[in-house]
Amino acid sequence: MVTAATPDISFLIPAYNAEDTLAECLASLQQQTRSNWQAVVVDDGSSDRSWEILQGMAETDSRILPVRQPNAGAAAARNHAARLAAAPLLCMLDADDWVDPRYIENMLPAADAALPVIAHCSYRRVAPDGRMMPVAQAPILTGDHARREFSSFCAIAIHTAVFPKSLFERIGGMDETLQTGEEWELWLRMAFAGAEFRRVDPCLAFYRMKAGSLSGDPRKLVRDAVRVTTKAQALRIQQGMSAEGPEAGWVTPAFSQLRMLVWAACARLDPAADVATLAALLPEIPDAAGHERFLVDVVMHGLRTGLLADRDEDLIDALAKWQPTFLSLIRLIERHSFPGTGRKIIETLGWRLTAENPLRSFTLGNLQVISVELGRLARIPKAAQADTLVMHAFSGKEHVGSFVGPFWGDLSIRAQVRLIMQEMQAEEHLQTPRSLAYAGSWTREALRGYRAFGDLIIRSGRRGRLERLLVRIGRDAILTAAPSDKRDNDARLSDLLLDLERRLSPPVRHAAGAEPHTDKPAAAVHSAEEYWEHIFERPDPWNYLSVYEQVKYAQTLSLIPEGTETALELACAEGIFTEKLAPKVGRLTATDISQRAIDRAVERCRGHDNVEFRVLDFARQDLPPEQDLVICSEVLYYMKDEEMLAEVCRKIAAAVKPGGCLITAHPHLRRDEPARTGFDWGHPFGVGTIKQVLASQAGLALEETVDTALYAIHRFRKAAVADPVLRVEPYGTPIDVDVARHIIYGPAGIAREAACTTEVTAQIPILMYHRIAEDGPAALRRFRTPPEIFRKQMQFLRRHGYYAVTTPTLLDLFHSGKPIQGRPVMLTFDDAYLDFRTDAFPILAENDFSAEVFVVTDKVGGRSDWDSAHGEPAGLMSWADILELHKKGISFGSHLASHTPASAIDNDALLAEAMRSRNALQTRLTAAVDSIALPYGATDFRVPGILELAGYGIGFTTRPATATFSDNLFALPRLEVRGDRPLEAFPELIGLPGAFIG
Repeated sequence: MVTAATPDISFLIPAYNAEDTLAECLASLQQQTRSNWQAVVVDDGSSDRSWEILQGMAETDSRILPVRQPNAGAAAARNHAARLAAAPLLCMLDADDWVDPRYIENMLPAADAALPVIAHCSYRRVAPDGRMMPVAQAPILTGDHARREFSSFCAIAIHTAVFPKSLFERIGGMDETLQTGEEWELWLRMAFAGAEFRRVDPCLAFYRMKAGSLSGDPRKLVRDAVRVTTKAQALRIQQGMSAEGPEAGWVTPAFSQLRMLVWAACARLDPAADVATLAALLPEIPDAAGHERFLVDVVMHGLRTGLLADRDEDLIDALAKWQPTFLSLIRLIERHSFPGTGRKIIETLGWRLTAENPLRSFTLGNLQVISVELGRLARIPKAAQADTLVMHAFSGKEHVGSFVGPFWGDLSIRAQVRLIMQEMQAEEHLQTPRSLAYAGSWTREALRGYRAFGDLIIRSGRRGRLERLLVRIGRDAILTAAPSDKRDNDARLSDLLLDLERRLSPPVRHAAGAEPHTDKPAAAVHSAEEYWEHIFERPDPWNYLSVYEQVKYAQTLSLIPEGTETALELACAEGIFTEKLAPKVGRLTATDISQRAIDRAVERCRGHDNVEFRVLDFARQDLPPEQDLVICSEVLYYMKDEEMLAEVCRKIAAAVKPGGCLITAHPHLRRDEPARTGFDWGHPFGVGTIKQVLASQAGLALEETVDTALYAIHRFRKAAVADPVLRVEPYGTPIDVDVARHIIYGPAGIAREAACTTEVTAQIPILMYHRIAEDGPAALRRFRTPPEIFRKQMQFLRRHGYYAVTTPTLLDLFHSGKPIQGRPVMLTFDDAYLDFRTDAFPILAENDFSAEVFVVTDKVGGRSDWDSAHGEPAGLMSWADILELHKKGISFGSHLASHTPASAIDNDALLAEAMRSRNALQTRLTAAVDSIALPYGATDFRVPGILELAGYGIGFTTRPATATFSDNLFALPRLEVRGDRPLEAFPELIGLPGAFIG
C-alpha cells in the first residue's frame, strides 16, 4: 500500500466509461519523479468497469481517492473533485490522457498558490494508433496577452496547467452548463481575475485523440464558443480595457466565433454537420478580409487534427476528403467578406501545401498547381474551375523555377516551354530537340534575322552580339518547334487580346503642328551683361506686380526719410519700384546692368521728370557719389562670394554722404540662416550675411529693420544712431508658386542638393493619400487629411531634403538597379477626388512636389459612389481638370475603370477593364500610361500577370512598407497617410521619428 503525507498537488480526474485508459492515466502519476501528489478520481456514472478498476488501484495506493456520482458531466465531476482535493495546487487531467514522469518536478517550481501563478506547458496529441503528433508549443501569456488570447480561443490544453485551489474556489469553479470549452471559460475568468501565467517549455502532457469524444462535436464546439467569447467581451468592458481592434491586440467576438466554426468544421469533417448549420449558430458572421493568413493557419491546424496528419504534405493525399467542406467554408466567408477574400484564402493555403513539396500537382478550387519535369513535358489539361496557375519546373531533382499567374487554357508543350523560357528565365535547362521540325524552325528564324547577320558580318568584332542573336534564334526555334494547338493557353490568350485591342479606340495623336513646343537651347552666356539681357527677354521675369512684392515695396517705402533730396536706385530692373519711389525724393538716379530693362523702365516712368536712368554695372563701375539715399534690394546675393560682396558694399557705403541712408531688402536664405524659415535658392548667402557685411562698413550703423518670416529690410544711417528699431511684420500673400516652392519652413533640416551629394539609398517611401479635405463622413475619417495638416507634411518633407518622383522616374530608377541619390519620395493619391485640384495641388506646387494620381476612368467627373454607404459621396475631377494638371507636371495612372476590387473580377473581365482604363487615360492625355493602383489594394496571384498583359509597367498595392529594389514591380508597397492619426505620427511614418513637424 503506497501512502503519502499532505500532497503538494491534486489531480482532478473525471472518469466516464474509461475502462480502456484509466489505468494508464493513473500509472503516469505513479511514475512521477515527485511522489507527493493526490489523484481525486470521480466516476461520473460509468456503465463499464471504470469503478472496479479505480477501486482496485486505490486499494494499493492511498494517493488515489475514488469518488462516485450520478452522471452530471465532466465540469460537475471536476468541481466535485476540487472540493475533496487536499493540495494547494490543482491540475485537471482527463481519464484518457497522461503526463510525463517529470511533470510534477517541472511544473511545481513555476506555479505559486499565493500570488496566484498558473504554470502551463506544451503538449502532444496522440493518434488512436499511438502516433505522436507534432508538439503544440505553449504560448506566451504574460501581461495582457492572457486576457486577449483567452478572449478569442483556448490557448492551453486542460491538463497542461497547474493552478491554485484558492483561485479556483474564489472564481466559483467550472461552469457546469458548458458541455465543451469549460476549461477555456475557466482560464478566461482566471486571466481576468488577475492570475499570472508562466510558461514551462518542455512538452510534459499527452492528449489522446478518440473518435466520438464530446469535444469533437462541431455543433457543440461552436455553440459554446459563442457563449465563452460573449462572456469575454462582457469581462473586458466591465474592466474598462482597451477597445477591440488590431492596434489594441483584441479580436472581436464575431471573428473568434468564426475561427471556432472554421476549426471545428475542418477538424471533424462531419457531413452531417454542414457549414450552413454551423453558421446558423453564430450571432453574426464578420468580414474576414485581412485575416486570410490567420484563417489558413486555423484551417490547417483543424485538418491536421481531424485527419491525424503529421505533415502538411499529407493533406494533399486527403484532398478529396476535405476539399468539399473547405470550399463550403470559402463560400460562406466570401458571402460576408470583402470581395476576393475567399480567393486569397485558397491561394494562401495552396501555396502552403505546394511549398511543402513542389513536386506534387493538385487543384484546389480555382488554383491549379502543376509540377513538370523538363525532360518529360506533356500536354496538361486545365481544370474546369481553375483560373490561376502555379507551375514548378524541375530538371532532374533541381528546381529551376516557378511561375505564378493567370491562365486561360490547356498547357501545351509550347505553352509550357514559353513559361519556362520567358517567365522563369530557365531556358538553359531545356534540351535542344533533335528533329527535322526543329532544324526547319531554326532555319526559318535565322532567315528572318538575315539583316542582323549581314550587319554583324560587315561590322567585325561583334562576338557578343552574334552570340545573343544565335541564342534568340535558338529560343524562337524551340518555341516554334514545340507542339501546340488552337485550344491551348497561349492561343486562347492571343485571341482574347486581339479582340480587346480591336474594341478599344486608338490613342489620339497630336494634330499636325500641335506637337508640344520645345524651346531652343539658350545661347551661351559669356558676360554678366549678356546674362541679364537674356533674363529680361521676358517682361517682368520675377512677377514684381504680385501681392508679395507689392507689400515688400510698401514696407521699403515706409523706411524712406522725409525730405530726401538725392537718391540712387541700384538694379532698378523695369522700374516698377522706381515709379513708386520717384514721388518720395527730389532727384532719383535709377540704374541697371540691362539695357533692355532700362528701356522698359524709361517707358514706365515717362511722367516722372525727376528720374534719370543709366545703364550701370555697380559691381565693376563707380557709383554716383554724395547720395542722400541709396536703395539696393534683391541683388547683393548675386555676388559670387563674400569677398566680392564686401568690395561692393564698400563702394555703396562710400556713395552715401554723411547723414544719408542706405536701404536694402533681401531674403532669408537657409544657406546662412539654417535654423529658421527661408529660401533654398542657390545663392552663396542671404540677408543674414549681407546685413553683417554692411554693418561692418566704416560709418554705417543699422537704424531700423522691418523683419518678416521670409525677408528683412534694413535702413543704415551714415551717422551715429541710438538703439536700432525692429518692426516684425507679415509678408504679402498669396505668394507666387515660383517663389513659394523655394521656401523651407521651420528649423534646421537638410537641403536637397546637400542630400543628393552626401546620401544614397536603395529604397523609396511611397505615400498613399486619398482626399485632402476637412469635411466628410465620419466613417471615412482615416482617408481624409485636412489641407493645413497636408501643408505641414509637405513642408516637413521639403525641409528634410526630399524630392518627388513619379512613375517614369521610378521605373528608370528601379530598372537601373543603381543606388539612388538623395532622398526620393513618391506622393500618390487614389481615386482622383476633386479636392486634389482645389486643395492638394496648390500645396504640392508651393512645396515644389509633383504627384501620381490614380483615376477611376468610368467615374471621371462624377462622384465616389463606392463611398455612398458611409454618407454623401465626394466629387471627382473632370477630364478637363486632369488634362490641365497633367500639363502642369502631375502624373496620372489607372485605378481601374469601375473601382471594383480586382480580386473579385474573373480573368477575362479584369484584363478587359485594365486595358480599357489605360486606353482611356492614354487617349485623353496623349501620353503613355504605365502605372496602376488597384482599388482597395485588392490583388491576388493572377493580378500582376494580367496587369502586365494589359500594358502596364508598374503596380502599387496597399501593403504598408517602404519600396525597395527587391519588390515586385507590380506589387510595390505604399505607406498610408491616415487622416485620423496625429500630425506627429508623420515623421515616424517617413522614417524620421521625433523630428520636428508643425
